[in-house]
Amino acid sequence: MDENLKDLMQELGNAINESLSDSESIAAAIGDIKRAGYDVFLVLEATIGFNKREDETDEHTEMPESFEATGKMSWNSQDTKFLKALKISLDEDPR
Repeated sequence: MDENLKDLMQELGNAINESLSDSESIAAAIGDIKRAGYDVFLVLEATIGFNKREDETDEHTEMPESFEATGKMSWNSQDTKFLKALKISLDEDPR
């Protein structure tokens, strides 16, 4: 793997960790859980893909306005309760 890409991926990982660590709402929700007598651990999984562009000369490529998830996720009741505690709502599957 390209060393530059490795460095950029590390930078992205650090930025994600930092944003979670600095989030007052996440800290408050975790604090509430701890005060309720529970230990808390948070595991997040992200899939990030990289494709090398073939035309390196066009540096001003427009980014799409929105992205659509293509994978499916399954949630159990604990997942739902945890996300609600973090004030994150789930869109119900329209099917």
